[in-house]
Amino acid sequence: MHVLIPVLHRPTKPTGVCRHAVNLAHCLADTDYVDRITLIIGGWQQAYFERSFNLESSKIQLIIADIKNSSLSRNSWFVFGLPQLAQKLRPDIIHMSFPFPFVRQWFNAPVVSTIHDLYPYEFPENFGYPQVWFNRGFLKQCVRGSDGLSCVSQVTLNSLNQFLPNRQSQQVRTVIYNYVDFTQIKAEPPQTLLLEESPEFILCVAQHRKNKNIDLLIHAYACLCNEGTIKNNLKLILVGSSGPETTHLHELVDSLSLRKRVVFLSALADKELCWLYKKASLFVIPSSTEGFCLPLVEALFWGCKVICSDIPIFQEVGSGACMYFQLKDDSVVNLSTVIVQALEGDLSKISSVKPDFLKNKVAQNLVAFYKSVGQSNESANFKP
Repeated sequence: MHVLIPVLHRPTKPTGVCRHAVNLAHCLADTDYVDRITLIIGGWQQAYFERSFNLESSKIQLIIADIKNSSLSRNSWFVFGLPQLAQKLRPDIIHMSFPFPFVRQWFNAPVVSTIHDLYPYEFPENFGYPQVWFNRGFLKQCVRGSDGLSCVSQVTLNSLNQFLPNRQSQQVRTVIYNYVDFTQIKAEPPQTLLLEESPEFILCVAQHRKNKNIDLLIHAYACLCNEGTIKNNLKLILVGSSGPETTHLHELVDSLSLRKRVVFLSALADKELCWLYKKASLFVIPSSTEGFCLPLVEALFWGCKVICSDIPIFQEVGSGACMYFQLKDDSVVNLSTVIVQALEGDLSKISSVKPDFLKNKVAQNLVAFYKSVGQSNESANFKP
């Protein structure tokens, strides 16, 4: 089977969407069912795909789309360029790595899509107006046009069914989690990070978006610093690509006089990210909503002591392996209190990743998903 995975994504640095697409490729490459995987990226993505991700499998091929990195160019390519390329490559199935507009009738092979979240409906603040209306339109068109939808969590599937109910009897909807697999990675410190010989730090990995509540973590950290509750050398490292909240976060750090204690990092290779997970005194993820949160699973893989906001997706993913705090009432006090409790507790490094988040299980679920879509689809080019 040949699987085509488009992943033309606007950012010029690695994101969760890119990592998801690469993970799909790695998963499928390990199965006998798939003998060829083609990843399609933009020219602006090539450098960080080659630097940050291991794509050495003989089954995986990168194709570079020669277009400009603009909304008009990308969306035009999805609508017109992708069908032409699919006609040339003749894949058995096309797996959209995130929702974008396409015309289903222009493809001979089944089309499936990964749904990461329902942010355009649940958290429109991430996009602003009128941009959110376009995001909702793209999401709705992608959902309606896909032969199958793979949601990254049960919470995401529930939200999908709530906002965009399934009106197609033949459309397959399922949950396939993201996975972690760092077994072949040799951890190395980030080249841009300057720390003491024995660094101590709290770690957060999240894009700079409103729903991530990074400002809440900064405020809680500032309170602990001002109270003298934590060590003077315990830094806060924030790893994540820039977004709508980037300027606000930097201004907040300056206003709280934390510039020497808070470190911003982005565009890290897997080996650098792994080093941070291994060395972190504590991992904190204070989001108000998430579709899955791969960094949480990565932190659990490395046995990090983890603090999460008490929201359904973190209960689904982290279960009893995490410590939780409430976002209601005084969330700053709630978070700072749990941080102190976590730092004073046992910090033994024990991996606590559920089997559903491991590579072999996800690969099995992907193959079963493709077969199910094939059985529901009448395309003559698809042979399960």
